[in-house]
Amino acid sequence: MQFNLKPISHEGIGEALEKAERYRLLNEPAQAESICQDVLAVDHGNQKALIMLLLALTDQFGHGVTASRARDVLRRITGEYEQAYYGGIISERIAHSQLRQASPNSAFTAYDAFRKAMELYERAEELRPAGNDDAILRWNTCARMLMRNQNLRPRPEEAVEAIQGE
Repeated sequence: MQFNLKPISHEGIGEALEKAERYRLLNEPAQAESICQDVLAVDHGNQKALIMLLLALTDQFGHGVTASRARDVLRRITGEYEQAYYGGIISERIAHSQLRQASPNSAFTAYDAFRKAMELYERAEELRPAGNDDAILRWNTCARMLMRNQNLRPRPEEAVEAIQGE
């Protein structure tokens, strides 16, 4: 079934984004995603809406939303700091999604994603505005996850060598 979506007004963007944030806090990321899409339909480059959309998408990892959708949104976000920081968020949330799946090799995949997130947070730390410690806080969270969970470790070298030798 197809419907013609109704556009929101430019004047309603601020209130719509507040609602999207509330839906995320209420653990209703699909609602937040929909609102962000409505905002972006009338203001294509709205950075706040793009960031909120990226976060709403990452909230849905493991529930039918792929990382590629979040990375598509990341490409539209401007600023080197924002690119690094939100790229780290994507990788960190991939790691958490892998841990929830608990499938074979998910601990190795989660480890790799946490390490990728930490690299991106280090880059964001270099670029951060004065007084903004968000990247440090996220890096520390990833580091604590890796230190607390002994199952999170790199893939054994022999497994990688066997695959490359074939």
